[in-house]
Amino acid sequence: MNLDDFSDLIQRPDGGVRRDAEERRERLTVPPGALGRLDELGEWLSAAQQSVPVRAVEQPRLVLFAGDHGVAELGVSGRPAGSAYELVRAVLDGSSPVAVLARRFSVPTRIVDVCLDCDPELLPESVVRHRVRRGSGRIDVEDAMTAEEAERAIRLGMAIADEEADSGTDLVVLGDLSVGGTTAAATLVAALCGTDASVVTGRGGAGIDDLAWMRKCAAIRDALRRARPVLGDQVELLATSGGADLAAMTGFLLQSAVRRMPVILDGVVSAACALVAQRAAFRAPDWWLAGQVSGEPAQSKALDRMALTPLLDHGVTVGEGSGALLALPLVRAAAALAAELPEREPEKAEDEEAEAEKASESEDAAAVDRA
Repeated sequence: MNLDDFSDLIQRPDGGVRRDAEERRERLTVPPGALGRLDELGEWLSAAQQSVPVRAVEQPRLVLFAGDHGVAELGVSGRPAGSAYELVRAVLDGSSPVAVLARRFSVPTRIVDVCLDCDPELLPESVVRHRVRRGSGRIDVEDAMTAEEAERAIRLGMAIADEEADSGTDLVVLGDLSVGGTTAAATLVAALCGTDASVVTGRGGAGIDDLAWMRKCAAIRDALRRARPVLGDQVELLATSGGADLAAMTGFLLQSAVRRMPVILDGVVSAACALVAQRAAFRAPDWWLAGQVSGEPAQSKALDRMALTPLLDHGVTVGEGSGALLALPLVRAAAALAAELPEREPEKAEDEEAEAEKASESEDAAAVDRA
């Protein structure tokens, strides 16, 4: 598998449609710029949908990729190693923050077990049936998985994207349910951005103390030594320093862009996968939004590299797709405003243009008199 093939498959959102959306925006009763970034969001959605006016976001979907990372054995996470299934269970039971938000916003949730380190019997068949392997290797001393498993995971993510697009999903909120995932994500970002471990090491969604942060920084430093020699091959990079869940998310992001399905990214894990995907297909980030600032330095580094500006900054660090889901109402509001605000009456618009032209002529004449 060569992810560089996606470069020829992914096209940017329709530029002509975006220009039409911008022209329509100028004709609305609300002055241009008065709605701030909501104008930009509405025009982006128009281009993605190839529709002016933009259509409402009717069928969003929360997709969560789940996995355990062996590096968590080093005490780099606020949660015990191998406990990601508890995060999955909380979402299924409706007791986690993202489950509450999804319920409140009426957004259906899909959880994909890619590499959880638990007995399959602990979770529903619909969750575990896609599992690639049980857990990922300790990336500071060994590969996260084999190249064959990495390819399987990428193809799994692509298949999930196709299923969502075929079912009518018009926007995806993407998140992860992982333990140790931020360590792998930070390693990928540091490798791709050419930075040191200390620059990208954060405290994760569960929060860690200073000693755990130092252990995490050391683990990323060691993992970086193994990642740098394979930077030329994205599949090998994911196999060496990522994880099966991260590989699946990367495949999902790439295929979503192929299928012209917009995605809202959540925290550092989805940002790291997006950065790997951008390395393969430079147009792909045009199909993504950054939902929120997670507080992870590696996320900021990755988003800056992709020129993506987060929609929200509320200090939400819980992860699991919560920040991206909080951004969904903002995107829906932008679509509603762009579609439903009335246009100015043509006669009124012409009168305003004539008055503006007359005022300009008066100013020019006054300037001549002063001269």
